[in-house]
Amino acid sequence: MNFEEQLEQCQEKLKWATEQLEVKVDDYQLAEIAELIVQTMTGPWRYFHTPEHIFEVGGAEDAIEVLAALFHDAVYVQVDRSVNFNLSYYIVPFIKELKGELQIRDSHKLPPDRTFEMVASVFGFAPGQALSPFAGQNEFLSALVAAKVLEPFLKLSQLCEIAACIEATIPFPPISEDGLTASDRLYKRLRETNQTFHLEFADEQLLQVVKKAVRLANRDVVGFATPSSANFLDNTWNLLPETNHNLTNSSSYTVQEYRSSLQKMEGFMNFLQPEVVFRKFQGEPDDLTFQGWVNGARKNIEVARLYLGSKLFTIAFVEALSLRVGIDIPLSTIMGELPSKAHMGANLEEFIPVITDNPHPPQTYVETEVLTLLEKGRSKSSAYDIKHSPLTTFMVKSVGFGEIQHQRDRAKEFFKGNISPEDFLAGCEPEVTKIVTECVLKVFDSRKAALSR
Repeated sequence: MNFEEQLEQCQEKLKWATEQLEVKVDDYQLAEIAELIVQTMTGPWRYFHTPEHIFEVGGAEDAIEVLAALFHDAVYVQVDRSVNFNLSYYIVPFIKELKGELQIRDSHKLPPDRTFEMVASVFGFAPGQALSPFAGQNEFLSALVAAKVLEPFLKLSQLCEIAACIEATIPFPPISEDGLTASDRLYKRLRETNQTFHLEFADEQLLQVVKKAVRLANRDVVGFATPSSANFLDNTWNLLPETNHNLTNSSSYTVQEYRSSLQKMEGFMNFLQPEVVFRKFQGEPDDLTFQGWVNGARKNIEVARLYLGSKLFTIAFVEALSLRVGIDIPLSTIMGELPSKAHMGANLEEFIPVITDNPHPPQTYVETEVLTLLEKGRSKSSAYDIKHSPLTTFMVKSVGFGEIQHQRDRAKEFFKGNISPEDFLAGCEPEVTKIVTECVLKVFDSRKAALSR
């Protein structure tokens, strides 16, 4: 879908939603809002959080959910490296930057603004508060943009519903010490906001607002429950370059840059618990659906942990080997260029032995799934990486998953500097080290031969 098609679809969704709410908005005004949204969502670092994502998250049944989805990822500071210039118009009166961090302006510097105050109330934020990228900063600023952009057309109560839906997309919130879920806490804040701003919601209406928010939040993370682990890992690989921008140039990102991106994602997957991925509030969704999603997330997270851990050991091996050549060299120097029509140079995959009779067969369903993903590949290749993992496949078949996990733990000590590169290599299977080193030398020989023509 190109930019013009995305604009058209966004404008259609805005028009449908405003008509459902019986709000009259001129087509040129809808076009301006659509351009604001789509231009923001098509920034150079957007690989997963794109217009297609917000169209899917909104669904097609509830106007408030559709509008909230269109704005819910508008601000994503870690991905865009800043707040989009066109959005700053709506944010600067209320937010300042101090020592590289964003915070709400102090009370005496804030303009009187009921819309801003209402959004802050929904989030439980206060004047002078520092904003954290890991505690609702992006969602709060996105909700603020949504409220200020839609303010000329919608009632304050409708803006409150939209803000609540966007608040619910703060990912993976824990249960509080007093036993309240994130949805329970949102409901409590909505009751306070309703009273403070005289929004005239009946209590049953507030319950329905939270249920809307839960539906939106669950659609935002529904990929965690996909039946296909390959598709789940595709989404993971789309997320990597959003916060690891060096990966966008496949020929120049370094061994350590690639390793760092894998290390962060592997650490996140080992931290994440499937029980906090999805939300539930007073029967939304029903128990069977919710448990099915949790089970799906558990399976995908388990697969991702082993998959990423296996690749993390492999890149640690490559990093230790590369340090014999130089410090922080491009991964393509060791592995060869990614396959492309423009460049047909040798790459490591051509020289890695294919093990047909696996001496270390998988012992569990997860190991079987991961080996298949490593050998056959994820659903699709990315712009910065191939979809299959021939070197990791060779490593797994050569030593088995048990040894791979042991070596993954050693790799983390190597990354910390507690094990030297040579000691790390010395602790690996000698025959594997010999074979892989010879394969790397063949890549170098191929380049030498190309230069000698």
